[in-house]
Amino acid sequence: MTTTRHTDLPAASAPATTFCLPDIPQRHPGDMSSVEHLHEPGQTHHISQYLGRSDTTLVTGERYVAPGPAYVAGESRYPDLLIAFDVNPAAYKARNGYVVSEQGKAPDFILEVGSRHTAGDDLEGKKDYYDRLGVGEYWLFDSEGEFYGFTRAGYGLEGGRYQSIEVSEIRPGVFQGHSAALNVDLRAEGGHLGWHDPASGEHIPTFQSQTARAETAESRARARAEEVRVQELGAEIRRLREGR
Repeated sequence: MTTTRHTDLPAASAPATTFCLPDIPQRHPGDMSSVEHLHEPGQTHHISQYLGRSDTTLVTGERYVAPGPAYVAGESRYPDLLIAFDVNPAAYKARNGYVVSEQGKAPDFILEVGSRHTAGDDLEGKKDYYDRLGVGEYWLFDSEGEFYGFTRAGYGLEGGRYQSIEVSEIRPGVFQGHSAALNVDLRAEGGHLGWHDPASGEHIPTFQSQTARAETAESRARARAEEVRVQELGAEIRRLREGR
């Protein structure tokens, strides 16, 4: 998938040294669904650890994405989750947001989580903005389908415009689509968002799964050590008997 940038947004110019995007507006308490579904359960951390390369990979959100220093109030948008490869995280921090002209490319992946006050803009204004900006993939997640009318949808750039990414119901009530940008399957199940390895179908590593794996390995190591000890004791007993 090729990420392209269209020309019908404000013209970008070389960012000034002191240029800084404004902070995003204070969110309505009812619009904190991204915290509930991305940050509190650790999903942002999981995908960040899975992708690695924190020196050139951004996994972030809640800051403006603008084509250049010509920030336009009311036009620029801020996503719940943004992922971009081969970029400069230090520049993102210095500018208080993602400036396409400075990073040299649009983000590879953006995800929005549905909420009552943002759903309409997610479906229309943001989708159009990210499309024109050249964001590689744009995904929508709504835990119950209450705000979007569906739980999972994705769009990818094809021929310079967004086309729908296939989302299938792999089991009753479980919807999944593949992100080529991240090479993971995004799954909506039981009101939760999950990142799944397309080869194994398993969820990518989490703190809980890694801890369980370590505990299982430790338990197996103890069992093996005990088995070896019993074998050694048996051999010692046989040796003593044979020496009488």
